[in-house]
Amino acid sequence: MKVVDTHQHLWDLDLLPYSWTVNRPELNRSFRMSDYLEATRDFEVIKSVHVEADVDEPYMLHETRHILALAEDADNPLSGVVAVARPEYDDFQEYLGQISGHPRLKGIRRILHTQPDELSTTTTFIENVNSLEDYQLSFDICVQGRQLPQAINLVRRCPNVNFVLDHCGNPDIKTRDYEQWRVRMEEIAGYPNVACKVSGIVVNTDIENWTVEDLRPPVEHVIACFGWDRVMFGSDWPVCTLAASFKQWVDALIFLTKDGGEKNQQKLFQENAERVYRLK
Repeated sequence: MKVVDTHQHLWDLDLLPYSWTVNRPELNRSFRMSDYLEATRDFEVIKSVHVEADVDEPYMLHETRHILALAEDADNPLSGVVAVARPEYDDFQEYLGQISGHPRLKGIRRILHTQPDELSTTTTFIENVNSLEDYQLSFDICVQGRQLPQAINLVRRCPNVNFVLDHCGNPDIKTRDYEQWRVRMEEIAGYPNVACKVSGIVVNTDIENWTVEDLRPPVEHVIACFGWDRVMFGSDWPVCTLAASFKQWVDALIFLTKDGGEKNQQKLFQENAERVYRLK
């Protein structure tokens, strides 16, 4: 099966600082393209999308330019870049002006799951996200499950921007408390300008004891909400390695979606990503 990975990360601690990794010893080392190629060697990963990895803020432009340069190398599958940005800042447009226009730049992400809930509700934030339409860039939404109301508000206020919801909206698989998450996912899926990544959720489990069946409820609900045409596979490598290898996660998702048939699996693992992130 051909695979397009819509959510890979890379960081090189010899080049740039990622202070958040200090508190995660398993991730507090460099993860370079060579490591990714080794991790994915069991699969035909034909394309990938790099999503910003929360570099220390003063180095945002450095990370974006570094990853865009990697994407120009024909010897790796990197075909799209979702760059870091700060839509809450008044100089957002100036920053975009320094990175826009590169053919591999596909979108912007501002991590929200570690930030105050009100960050994405300010006028400045919403106006800046709305401006992404002018640059033909999408916006990746990364929120905790309880923050889905803020995500819905942002989508509602930016009707002409294409959004990608990361990690199935981060359901709490460990506690299996899905009630509010289910309702909110149904609501956000009602907006046609939102696609959803089936990514990252393995780290929301009891990471030492998870089973494939633990992942079934959120995977099946996301597909039921968004349909087969608006879901995309993402590895969230190397963060996923806190719970599973790239192979373990892909094998689990293939198993969970096999009843959908090969045609729909091809949409999930390849075709939708190429369309949503404009990778062709």
